[in-house]
Amino acid sequence: MSKIEVNTVDVQCGSTLTLGSSGKTVTLACGATQSGFGRTGTVNWCTTVKTSPLTAVSGKGYFVNTTGGAITVTLPASPSAGDIVSLKDYASTWATACKAVTVGRNSSKINGECSDATLNTASQSVTLVYVDGTKGWQDVQDSTSNVTGTSYVTATGGSVTTSGDYKIHTFTADANFIVSCAGNASGSDKVSYMVIGGGGAGSAGKGSNGGGGGGAGGFREGKCSSDPYTDSPLDAGVGLSVPAATYPITVGGGGAGVASGSGRGSSGVNSIFSSITSAGGGAGGAGASTPGPRDGANGGSGGGKAGSDSPGNLSVAGTGNTPPVSPPQGSNGGGGVGPPGVSGDKEGFGGGGATAVGGTGGNAPCVSGAGGTAATTSINATPTARAGGGSGGAGASGSAGAVTGGGGAGGYGTCVTNGNAGTANTGGGGGGGANGTCSPGYSGGSGVVIIRYKYQN
Repeated sequence: MSKIEVNTVDVQCGSTLTLGSSGKTVTLACGATQSGFGRTGTVNWCTTVKTSPLTAVSGKGYFVNTTGGAITVTLPASPSAGDIVSLKDYASTWATACKAVTVGRNSSKINGECSDATLNTASQSVTLVYVDGTKGWQDVQDSTSNVTGTSYVTATGGSVTTSGDYKIHTFTADANFIVSCAGNASGSDKVSYMVIGGGGAGSAGKGSNGGGGGGAGGFREGKCSSDPYTDSPLDAGVGLSVPAATYPITVGGGGAGVASGSGRGSSGVNSIFSSITSAGGGAGGAGASTPGPRDGANGGSGGGKAGSDSPGNLSVAGTGNTPPVSPPQGSNGGGGVGPPGVSGDKEGFGGGGATAVGGTGGNAPCVSGAGGTAATTSINATPTARAGGGSGGAGASGSAGAVTGGGGAGGYGTCVTNGNAGTANTGGGGGGGANGTCSPGYSGGSGVVIIRYKYQN
């Protein structure tokens, strides 16, 4: 191989200098640089994704990932005409709140303005070229088109069914919801959900006073705007984003009932999916002369207060929507949550339900307070009522108040066990015990978690 060493190669005649010939490649040696040719209007892309603030270098393009929060990209200092920088939204997050990119001007103007720029369009890509001191950096290319193909949420866990283009994951016990693909807006990138806590137990009656019915577990629902199912009145109106991850699911158990004469039952246990927690329902108040509190307990829905036959036996209902969320996850128990009322209502009061306060017990006729009304949704493809309150207990010649959505009916009569527990996986409150000494308080129903998303077109 021959070698030519000269300082200048020039054309012999004319104005065109040709290096190489057709079909050949002219290559700069490793480590050599060129000057005088000028840039071609393109950049060399740095494929190491940037997740923290940086100062750009002329001639380079950067993929900027703001998944973890907003990032500032500072333009080169003391730029020369023809300097060029490109930026691209790596994760399509620039349009998300608090995740935009700030372009720091570094003392130069941007499009003639002495202010930094903000890039806040999903999937945006921008190329900036420095022109002069008057205009500074100007954008010569700004693409806001998202060329990503359609993608859907992909997940496993629970009992999986389908309804049209939607998958439904039903969890009746603790497990994991495992998302392997978060999808995108062209297909699906959010899930609808329903989370119901365990129902509170009804409490035992004693003497002349029936036990209060258990409050329903908290009812929380969020429907994606494009999802066609019929939601409940408690729908929050927005689904949840589910980045690829494992989401532990907690399905709250129903509160445990108690034997006759043993006082107040237990409140239900919380159910949890991602950022959504639905509180367990409050237990009903215990009948007079039992060792348990006569007040209904607070919870997703409040427990109903016990029956009252004398000023010394007065009590109050449990407060629903505890802790508070919006929309409210449940209602107060029957009997009022303020100062104790008058005596004379020996029958137990109903536990609160998802959409209504528990009912009032009465002595004429002797009917215990009805359980608060449940909420109905077709998130699982079939309209189903859940999270109804349990009814209170009634006396020897009485009867149990009505229940809905898995709430248990209270006991009634003398020395009988004809009440009901809340239905499993509805979050229904348990029924209260009849007045007397032989009727227990009944357990609440366990909760449930249902997750639904579009998986095809």
